This record gives sequence, structure tokens and C-alpha cells, in this order.
Amino acid sequence: MNKSKLSVATMAVFAVAGLLSIILFANGVIMLINPALWYTEVPGVARTGAFNQHFIRDIAILYLIIGSALLGGVLRREYSVMLWGASGLWLSCHAIFHVWEVAVGICGPELLINDFPAVSLPALISVGLTLWAWRNSPSHRH
Repeated sequence: MNKSKLSVATMAVFAVAGLLSIILFANGVIMLINPALWYTEVPGVARTGAFNQHFIRDIAILYLIIGSALLGGVLRREYSVMLWGASGLWLSCHAIFHVWEVAVGICGPELLINDFPAVSLPALISVGLTLWAWRNSPSHRH
């Protein structure tokens, strides 16, 4: 990627993707290293079910993969649609699952507001990144 020819908008998109990748990767590291701390300190987590160290570490691995994939799309622009799309798919399914839990009465609706910054917003950003990458991919521009 020739950085001197990138527009300000393109640099902003890649900066957002890079920042999101760092945040999600760091979340995965914390979940992996200290699942009990993550469980007690992340607002709302304890209200979603009992502490399960194994489950938290399983999900931590997903966050490490998602963070890495987002960064991969930054470093290798030709793969950004695939890498950001895969990340956005899991993050979106995760957000939809949280909505489902509210819809069936497992959690109260206040959880959606509480979860928005950590669950729904990353999903929306990832979907937006993917759509941007797709619209700006060489195969889409005819």
C-alpha cells in the first residue's frame, strides 16, 4: 500500500480499524490472563451469568483472532474485505445474541444500553469498515 497516495478518509478508516483491533485484542489478552478480573470489572458482565473461567478464556481467543484479523486488514489492504467481514460477522452475531437474550427475558433491556459500547458499537464499526473496504476494493470499482 502506497501511503503517500492515501486520502484523509482512507487513513481515517484504517486508523479506526487499527484502534478497534488494539482494543479488541487487549480485551482478549485481559480475558485470557485474568478472567476473574475481567468478569468482575467489566460493567454488566456479572449479570449475564455465573463466572466460568474456561468459557471466558474461550471467548478471549476469539477476541485475539478478531483483533488480529482487523489489524491484518489494515496491514494488507487487499484482504481487508475478507478479514474485516469475518470479524464483523462474529461481532454482529454476538450483538444479535445480546438482543435475543433481552427479547426472551434472560436479561433486562438496560443491558443493551450498558453493552452498547463494548458489544454493539464494535459490530457496527466492523460492518461499516467491511462495507467501506468492499466499496473501495479494486474488484468493486468498474
